[in-house]
Amino acid sequence: MKKIVNYLCFALPIALAFSCTDLEIEPTDSLISEGFAGVANVQGEVANISNIITAGNLGNQDGLYALNEVTTDEYVVATRGTDWGDNGRWLAMHQHSWNADLQDIRLSWQALNSITINATRVIDPGSVTTAGGDVTELKAEARFYRAWAMSWILDMWRQVPYRDVNAPNSEIPTVLTGQVAIDSIVADLTIALRDLPEVTAGSGIELKQTPTKAAANHLMAKLHLNKHVYLGTAPDNADMQIVVDAVDAIEADGYTLAASGDFFDIFRPSNDVETIWWSPAATGPRIWNTLHYNLNFPGSNDGGGWNGFATLSEFYQLFEGDPDTNYVGDGQEERRGWVPDAETANADNLGIGYGFLIGQQYEQDGTPLTARAGVGSVPLVFTKEVTKAEYTSPADNAVLETDGTRMLKYHPNEEGGDQRAHTVRYRFADDYLMKAEAMFRMGTDVTGMINALRVIRGASVLGSVAESDLLAERGREMYAELTRRQDLIRFDQYLRAWNLKDATEARSIIFPIPFADVLANPNIVQNPGY
Repeated sequence: MKKIVNYLCFALPIALAFSCTDLEIEPTDSLISEGFAGVANVQGEVANISNIITAGNLGNQDGLYALNEVTTDEYVVATRGTDWGDNGRWLAMHQHSWNADLQDIRLSWQALNSITINATRVIDPGSVTTAGGDVTELKAEARFYRAWAMSWILDMWRQVPYRDVNAPNSEIPTVLTGQVAIDSIVADLTIALRDLPEVTAGSGIELKQTPTKAAANHLMAKLHLNKHVYLGTAPDNADMQIVVDAVDAIEADGYTLAASGDFFDIFRPSNDVETIWWSPAATGPRIWNTLHYNLNFPGSNDGGGWNGFATLSEFYQLFEGDPDTNYVGDGQEERRGWVPDAETANADNLGIGYGFLIGQQYEQDGTPLTARAGVGSVPLVFTKEVTKAEYTSPADNAVLETDGTRMLKYHPNEEGGDQRAHTVRYRFADDYLMKAEAMFRMGTDVTGMINALRVIRGASVLGSVAESDLLAERGREMYAELTRRQDLIRFDQYLRAWNLKDATEARSIIFPIPFADVLANPNIVQNPGY
């Protein structure tokens, strides 16, 4: 395979990349210069790549997460007085009205491309020096990281910039698209699968922080499940069989569905049978972004929640149970979670529930909470419906501050607290559902398979499973785990109307490429509609 390196305008080798503003391509624009002799410390460079994934735009509540969650029917981020306005950024994502200037698009593009170029430096034959560790395994990690980043770039922009290591700096980098991009990712994953360690479900949580054979198989399955979308073709049985085979390999390593009652334990920083790959990204942004200012908070975040992300009614109602409440005993399935009431609120749960927070919220001693005094101290009752998205006058405050059900998979008072550095990237339930979908697309009845999952999660069995049921099941299982946008696109539901969003045009399926990068590389063509 030809050695490749991603190209943008990178001046910092280990920090997040930034777009150039100069239209002239200078030799300093590339991290790889003519006569590149390899990185000085392979282990350190691989650690730097991991840090890019963990930090900032790829690890918090904006950027990659927002582009794949807020752009869907899972979330809306309403303007709450002076909060969450941000020049219309969040509503633009929800309503698919973004342009190439949106910072989440620009920074995600740059961060992902910085991973590809740094990984390519590690993969180069000249990179052999390390302070410790096996170079072969470290290079396999770099290949996994490059494949992970390139998969996201392909998925979100359909164009993956690269340059040959041996090419002079004056040569304009080319762009991988379609099957060529897919082949490049598969080539990296094939080598990664050969050289990465085999880490079983019971091997210990610390070993799942770095890439493994199971993680590479997960990414291989994910790529082939979505491959037909990238190529604009019908699903291919051969691709679906690759999905099945990859998931079977993961299952052979002992990964399986968490037992009944253990769903939210998956998101604790201790070992479980589902977690395949996690990163030490802080879970705070998965917690604070949705919780109200006045909800009880432990630890270092004395200011409380950020009161941003709320769930749409139609998504919340995908789950079984009383649609208007979520207190214990309201007939809810396990994945919907529960909300403490005056009797069940205590110091262990802080008065904060799991899953979907709706209705009156409580302090840990059972005292009913209110909204902030500045909006009239109205009861803190999260509503099922989001009725308004934009602040227009002070009269809107009381509605905007409490509108919408809140969604929470990482509880602030679990092991490690609200500051724990443990964000789950890949877990087996996703693989299980990918396999079910692949088998369905090959003509197999997967009703029994889906019902087996539903029984474990405390939901009733289905008489049959259609395509819409597969999408709904993925929503119930994988919410807030960066899968919803891909899923909606794959099931042809991403462009439809939902609350506070009209039906949108096909351009929304992929994002625009930042203007500076289009100008810097003539081989990049701005995506249609932008």
